[in-house]
Amino acid sequence: MQDRSKSEHKPWSGRFAEPVNELVKRYTASVPFDRRLARHDIRGSLAHARMLHAVGILSAEDLAAIEGAMQQILAEIEAGTFPWSLDLEDVHLNIEKRLTDLVGEAGKRLHTARSRNDQVATDVRLWLREAIDTIQEDIRALQRVLLDQAERHAGTVMPGFTHLQVAQPVTFGHHLMAYFEMLKRDAERLSDCRRRLNRLPLGAAALAGTSFPIDRERVARELGFEGLCENSLDAVSDRDFAVEFAACAALLMTHLSRLSEELILWMNPRFGFVRLPDRFCTGSSIMPQKKNPDVPELARGKTGRVNGHLVALLTLMKAQPLAYNKDNQEDKEPLFDAVDTVTDTLRVFREMLAGLEVDAEQTRAAAREGYATATDLADYLVRQGLPFRDAHEAVARAVRFAEDKGVDLAELSLEELRRFSPLIAEDVYQVLTLEGSVASRRHPGGTAPEQVLRAVRKARQSLG
Repeated sequence: MQDRSKSEHKPWSGRFAEPVNELVKRYTASVPFDRRLARHDIRGSLAHARMLHAVGILSAEDLAAIEGAMQQILAEIEAGTFPWSLDLEDVHLNIEKRLTDLVGEAGKRLHTARSRNDQVATDVRLWLREAIDTIQEDIRALQRVLLDQAERHAGTVMPGFTHLQVAQPVTFGHHLMAYFEMLKRDAERLSDCRRRLNRLPLGAAALAGTSFPIDRERVARELGFEGLCENSLDAVSDRDFAVEFAACAALLMTHLSRLSEELILWMNPRFGFVRLPDRFCTGSSIMPQKKNPDVPELARGKTGRVNGHLVALLTLMKAQPLAYNKDNQEDKEPLFDAVDTVTDTLRVFREMLAGLEVDAEQTRAAAREGYATATDLADYLVRQGLPFRDAHEAVARAVRFAEDKGVDLAELSLEELRRFSPLIAEDVYQVLTLEGSVASRRHPGGTAPEQVLRAVRKARQSLG
């Protein structure tokens, strides 16, 4: 039998007769990526230590030593001088080893009544809770930019599309407010996710709880959790909160990807609706005239990346028996990257959209194409007493006639329009103009400039 004194020491090594294979060591280590949990690991450990002292398990002297050493360890991590070791597998064992180096036996006593299983579950929840709070702030910042632009372009007429064909006139401000609403739902979903993740797993230990007289409620209060994970098996094995966040992130990125697609189209000279600031675009190595919308294109691409993280987390969990399994080490990299990608995308979009310029003449000219006021003519006939289906048929024939002439409906003479219905009178031209069309939709949620401004005011109040 191999002498254990010659192999590397690990907290669990007493059971084994040989050291870990070097390839296995690299394969199973998580410290290269989970070290970003360090601050939260220290925070959780301090709360645990104070609880152990409060219930009489840890002496005042040991607590003071642990608190002082943890402050030193945190300072070393923030300064970049902390001695991270792959041999110690993860962030928890690295910090514990450094703690015992600094304070000896007191450091070894810290792990009383807990396991790495409930420890990591707590750390990830603390980290993600903070990340959600940051993302919520970034969403609000982007929403404020959308509101500024919507207010500026409350009366800027553009074509509204269905099937990417000209449908009806809308305003650019109204169009942007649709994305405000999407982001509002994203923020609501993240708030729901935060509420469900904000439960304390610590105290579940490895899977069955602990025989020590711990005070979980005290730890929850100190760490800002709203309650406890009520079942120890579920506490250490649950990653629903990570999956749920990834779903929220995927949907948020999907909304930004839809906006990206529109920005890419609108920037194309065939549309010419918008200009993006040069600092958010790149050129071509061979075509000197090019101005490429790289930021929206990358956001569109990164959406697939975040969607992939959601699928990865769902697949990770789908066949795990209770309770904790090593599989769960794979939850962190998708989660970390999803947070990073969402955060970066929100921030770059905030700055990019703040500098967005709209060509109002071009958007108005585009709205005149495709007979965007045809529905207004049908509605006019309905108000004159014609059933809608008959009105629809009459206007369809009028559009075909105008198309053959190569003119807009508003350019047809009254005599020509009356060929399709004797109910048409001189006042029809009030509804055939683009401005008249958008102004007529003055109900809440409509595209009338006055309603866009009203929606902007209401949205600003909701953001505080």
